[in-house]
Amino acid sequence: MPTPPENRELSPYTGWTRAHWETAADRLLLDVRPFASPGHALVDLPGPRPSWSGPRSDGLEGWARTFLLAALRVAGAHGEDPHGHLDRYAAGLAAGTAHPGRDDRESWPLTADTRQAVVESASVALGLRLTRPWLWDRLDDRTRQRTADWLLPALDPSPVDNNWWLFGLTVAGFLQDAGIETDRAAATVDRSLARIEDWYLGDGWYSDGDNRAFDHYNAWALHFYPVLHAHLAGDKDLLDRYGPRLRAHLDTYVHLFDANGAPLPYGRSLIYRFAAAAAPWLGALTGHTPLTPGATRRLASGALRYFLDRGATDERGLLGLGWHGPYPPLVQEYSGPGSPYWASKGFLGLLLPAGHPAWTDPEEPLPAERADTVRAVAPAGLLVQTTAADGLVRLHNHGSNHVHSAPGGEDDPGYARHAYSTRTGPSTGTAVADNHFALLVDGTPTTRGPATPLTTGPDRAASLHHPLPGVRVLSATLAHGRAELRAHVVLGAPEGTPVRQTGWAVTPDGPHAQLHPVHGYRPEAAELPTGETLQGPGSRTLALHGSTSGPATLFVALASLTAEPAPAPVSSLANVQVTGPHTLTVTWQDGTTARLDLDLEREAPGPPS
Repeated sequence: MPTPPENRELSPYTGWTRAHWETAADRLLLDVRPFASPGHALVDLPGPRPSWSGPRSDGLEGWARTFLLAALRVAGAHGEDPHGHLDRYAAGLAAGTAHPGRDDRESWPLTADTRQAVVESASVALGLRLTRPWLWDRLDDRTRQRTADWLLPALDPSPVDNNWWLFGLTVAGFLQDAGIETDRAAATVDRSLARIEDWYLGDGWYSDGDNRAFDHYNAWALHFYPVLHAHLAGDKDLLDRYGPRLRAHLDTYVHLFDANGAPLPYGRSLIYRFAAAAAPWLGALTGHTPLTPGATRRLASGALRYFLDRGATDERGLLGLGWHGPYPPLVQEYSGPGSPYWASKGFLGLLLPAGHPAWTDPEEPLPAERADTVRAVAPAGLLVQTTAADGLVRLHNHGSNHVHSAPGGEDDPGYARHAYSTRTGPSTGTAVADNHFALLVDGTPTTRGPATPLTTGPDRAASLHHPLPGVRVLSATLAHGRAELRAHVVLGAPEGTPVRQTGWAVTPDGPHAQLHPVHGYRPEAAELPTGETLQGPGSRTLALHGSTSGPATLFVALASLTAEPAPAPVSSLANVQVTGPHTLTVTWQDGTTARLDLDLEREAPGPPS
């Protein structure tokens, strides 16, 4: 299938047009066809191992997630389907639901018995809802009844208490449209939306369950399903409630994309890659977005090109389990060979008509390309820092945890680091943790565990964690330009306890990382090997060492990450004065000043000066 020519007049940043998106969708769909079962009900993709749900569930996952892509492709073309995508999925739907639960070559696992089938029921239902005139309405009555019977158990309360509630919501939306069990479906919609309401913390940010997990699930699940349901249902009241939340989220979310197109790699399920473009497209689709149409397409096309240009698909055209190419440390146990095709959500923009300004307006630059920015995300305890000279994005984490993080337990690399960027780490496995402050107990570094967010401000964020019983670490980050001031007060550790601050894990062809001691550390920085990261092999990380000198000890460092050639030392970007036992005054290179008061009484930094 030939690649359409680039259009650098319409798309000066990416060269891509709607035709590129349609071609990319068709290629992904055609390349999975050889792995379909004879009746097209399962898509059994090759992979290093099955998910914890088993091979049959993985085959359903491969079918459901690629069906969603086919649905977006055909619905976006108003039913035109020159490759016959929907015919194959209609046949697969009939074969998979004929004898669900049976151990044969075609049958789907039951939603009542297999939890992962509940997840996939949402993609099945959404695909059916989008393509109803061209698929559902043309099925025979028996297949429609069997499909409805397979979907109905998903209307029960969610078996997992997080974004999974929205899978039932999505199934309910389709069943309402199809006139099936409408009262029960309406109850599921109400119950699901009531549950996620408990996790909405404001400014467009949800926690993914009763924890502090803030990540891309905000964009590709917690906003995606309710807003899309409201839009497809024509429910103005729901859209008036959830649309402004999406707009608020996108106001920050757009800052998490690098000028090279990369979304910020933090959190879990990063193998979904360009699903990160779903929420910006959804904003354009519903009108609830702060982004211009040209900026929306620039972001989305940049994200899709970023991955396709860097080996996200293998020689067979299949999406693999990784970031660029395969990267096993990134893969959760629930992920199988078909899991990466949740990236199909990133093709939501195909639902926009070809004449929509998101396709016809010239591309516009991203925030990371326009100016240096520092933005606090108060509900999540995050601080976003971008620099226009290199288009790099950094995220300083003072509040996002994962449900599995616990004091004394193993840190999740996707949540527990103090900082993430679009072009570095994180390190994984037994490698030294990057962007981490640790006490060294008999040479073993402490974990961070859950961090409690504290005061945030326009240029700062802070948190508290408990690395050892009776020991607290109060941490704060100030950001300005490409410079980062990292301060920690260690409370309650025995005098002479060694500590270590690590910096960015950079690969040989990556950006430049700097780490400079200001207070409390020894003057020399060590360079430690941190192995392969999702950016590639051979990363190395700078580290500073010191030791506690009393019941409360202050440690201060300056850090920098930049893709600028031959950058000046980070020590030249700020003059830091320790003006009290736990008080700092910073004069940045451009003459602006900031004060940081690590108030031990309140266990929080004082307000910005």
